[in-house]
Amino acid sequence: MTELKDYLITEKLKKIAELQRRLSRRIVERPLDLSRVKTVGAVDVSYREDDAVSALVICTFPECEPIETRTVRVRVAFPYIPTYFFLRETMPVLRVVKNADFDVLLVEGHGRAHPRGYGLASHIGLILRRPVIGVAKRPLRGVPENLYERVGKAYVSVGHLVDLRSAVEVVKALGEGYPKPLRIADKLSKVRR
Repeated sequence: MTELKDYLITEKLKKIAELQRRLSRRIVERPLDLSRVKTVGAVDVSYREDDAVSALVICTFPECEPIETRTVRVRVAFPYIPTYFFLRETMPVLRVVKNADFDVLLVEGHGRAHPRGYGLASHIGLILRRPVIGVAKRPLRGVPENLYERVGKAYVSVGHLVDLRSAVEVVKALGEGYPKPLRIADKLSKVRR
């Protein structure tokens, strides 16, 4: 019985991987007019057992002054599986950003810098149809280095509707080390657990 279950899970993951490859072809990379960026949103998710707390921080750009924060608690059913992170985090992220007003969104997770070219940041960008930047604390294995750039302690990649150069400029403007809005979102998500 265990072998059958493992086989079915493996087959499902293969189909999801193929879907990621197909969806990656829909990602649009284009320069972002930074003179039009007035607000930046940042979202992070933390977990306690099967509960996820997603936090959104919206800051002015480039001053990085918080103007809105919110959190949402969501029950998650999908386990953590490396490179399939988007299956676990999409719902918590979408719930917290619903009806939020920002010009570009930073997502704690990879975008194009993913083995199949389609991580959480790309998935969120495609769904929202808004500029999204992937920001992670470490690169994924096997990802070509031209798909991300290190900025301080952050690994920056294209999510959707932004190119890598613009993504890097946005992240550089948001503080030394790790982007300030993501640091705030991270703390907020852990406080509300």
